[in-house]
Amino acid sequence: MGEIKTAGVVGAGTMGNGIAHVFARSGLRVVLCEVERRFLDRGLDTIRKNLAREAEKGKISASEADKALARIEGTLDRTWLAGSDFVIEAATERFDVKRAIFQELDRIVRPEVILASNTSSISITKLAAQTGRPDRVIGMHFFNPVPMMKLVEVIRGLQTSQETYETVATLAEKLDKTAVEVNDAPGFVSNRVLMPLLNEAMFAVMDGVATPAAVDEVFRLGMAHPMGPLTLADFIGLDVCLDIMRVLHEGLGDPKYRPCPLLIRMVDAGWLGRKSGRGFYTY
Repeated sequence: MGEIKTAGVVGAGTMGNGIAHVFARSGLRVVLCEVERRFLDRGLDTIRKNLAREAEKGKISASEADKALARIEGTLDRTWLAGSDFVIEAATERFDVKRAIFQELDRIVRPEVILASNTSSISITKLAAQTGRPDRVIGMHFFNPVPMMKLVEVIRGLQTSQETYETVATLAEKLDKTAVEVNDAPGFVSNRVLMPLLNEAMFAVMDGVATPAAVDEVFRLGMAHPMGPLTLADFIGLDVCLDIMRVLHEGLGDPKYRPCPLLIRMVDAGWLGRKSGRGFYTY
């Protein structure tokens, strides 16, 4: 598969810009793709600010921050990914969006190159089947904020080869991350366990058991969680939580994964959490 010197990142949102940041910081050249100039500019601006913050805190030197930023090239043209040695997709958590991207990447990128997805819940096996290289498709699920969080869930699809897995696990180490091997199933490990917890916290609010602040305090003080489940849901985005609950519900077919009706109503109202200014809390 050759050495990975240039990495392509599709999507410059919260996850995409964080992934580009850690790639560039570890010495890789990065081609960062977006569909609109404003999204690309916002992503590059976030990377610039986050690298500057790391330099201020002494985690990296100012010159390392400058060099990392210089390694990132932004574009709206996916054909620029043709020279990449590895590509990861970090687009919206919708299968139809990801399918179109994987079909296009399969045409653009050299046949031996691994295509990864940062999906937090969509089937790697299903994405791999959209390409002519299913053995070289894998899940590489980073956690937010990417520059700080150590974990990468590395998800094997049914067709993923051992060589692909080993290449990606080695890449994660190079990024100063810890790779945890997981097999392809709805929600993998992280969201299969986390999302029902958040969903149940929402049921507790809906059923009048406690206020959002009280639910969160129980988890912060009683379970030593850094933030309570409803604060976390607002941080993730209630629309994203709902999308993942629906993936779990459909994929596993068990009524215990039914999305909380309060969550559905809040998303319908446009109360998506921190990004919209209102969720379980007001921002």
